[in-house]
Amino acid sequence: MGAAVREIQKRTNVRYLILTILFIVTAVNYIDRSIISLAVPTLKRELVIDSVMMGVILSAFSWAYVVMQIPGGWLLDRFGTRKVYGVGLLVWSLSTFLQGFATSFLVLLILRILLGLAEAPSFPGNSRLTTMWFPQQERGRAVMIYNSAQYFGLALFTPVMAWILTKFGWHAMFNVAGIAGVILAILWFIFVRDPKDHPRVNQAEIDHIVEGGGLANVRGQEKVTWRQVRFLLTNRQMVGIYIAQFALNTIVYFFLTWFPTYLVQTRHMSILKAGFMTSITYIAAFVGGIVGGYISDLLLKSGKSLGVARKTPIIIGFLLASVIVLANFVNSTTAVVIIMAFSVFAKGLAGLTWSLVGDMAPKKLIGFCGGLFNTAGNLAGIVIPILVGYLLNVTHSFNGVFIFIGAVVIIAALCYLFVVRPVERLEVPGEPAADTHPVHVGG
Repeated sequence: MGAAVREIQKRTNVRYLILTILFIVTAVNYIDRSIISLAVPTLKRELVIDSVMMGVILSAFSWAYVVMQIPGGWLLDRFGTRKVYGVGLLVWSLSTFLQGFATSFLVLLILRILLGLAEAPSFPGNSRLTTMWFPQQERGRAVMIYNSAQYFGLALFTPVMAWILTKFGWHAMFNVAGIAGVILAILWFIFVRDPKDHPRVNQAEIDHIVEGGGLANVRGQEKVTWRQVRFLLTNRQMVGIYIAQFALNTIVYFFLTWFPTYLVQTRHMSILKAGFMTSITYIAAFVGGIVGGYISDLLLKSGKSLGVARKTPIIIGFLLASVIVLANFVNSTTAVVIIMAFSVFAKGLAGLTWSLVGDMAPKKLIGFCGGLFNTAGNLAGIVIPILVGYLLNVTHSFNGVFIFIGAVVIIAALCYLFVVRPVERLEVPGEPAADTHPVHVGG
């Protein structure tokens, strides 16, 4: 009788609620880490800090974020995404709120470090949740939707935060962003669960996820062994995606740090116009991300292998992103903006890389593997701003910077062509396969 009921049971769609929450949280994540850039001139004046001290404050987030990636991934696997991610969301929101009350360099530095530590589990957590909630044929779009939220948030909310800053001051800007995050943390604990624990999901949806290769029935790893760490650091597949993710974030951190300066100093735009043009690139990245996920899932549904479906938009995206070098050969402002927007659109296509963590990581190590993957990617947040500054000091031009970025993204495409072999779930040699017994809900 129970089997017959399940056969005619209408499938719930709780996974889309989870994805909606991930989208909103990721948008807030990027706003909280980036809005300080809007207040730099005012903070320097009111807190009496120079450019060097401000640089330390701005870099503190990335250092803390990178350091916490691997421990954060382990915490996700050990204690579950709901608890670790939810606590992180609450802590980083409180940190953002308290930045509005900072009265000195030291206080602001500590709060930025806390922000980086608390945000560290976010993207590995996104990967872990989408892998558990979505079958493979839907996961490409799911990954690209949450991954594109960062650009949606920057494009939509940066002008809003700038208006709050202008109208009410920098204190209010941090306070509003922090309060929004605290409210979101409450909603997180109300609505987010693993599939096997969610009260709103039914057996039909669980079956749909599991039959499509989703990991709705996989529990976390209680501890991580050195054998597992060595495997994830030396496996050819993993090394290939680590290198490519560093290349992907090379573009990201150039646009987050030096692109407005390029527009103002080299292209002689006003700060206001440069801000508007920067928003255009974020929109292009958002659209590219959605298109990449759609193409991947379409290829998978048409019968292509998982490797072809995932790697095709990634490789095309990396190759097309190299057009950034064409900015060295045009004088038209319009042409520059088109080239940059197209390059970032292509970067959006390549942003499907996060889906490979869910598709390839050992089943009980998705969070930890995501931490390693995000560590490799966010090393670019430390290296690229400094490297670009060095190239500018030596050459007094952005030409070499664009050549460097173009070369790096082509190397990333080559990694996916020749280093990352067929996409498949990896298992650590000498260890038993993860438990994949069916999970039933609702009795």
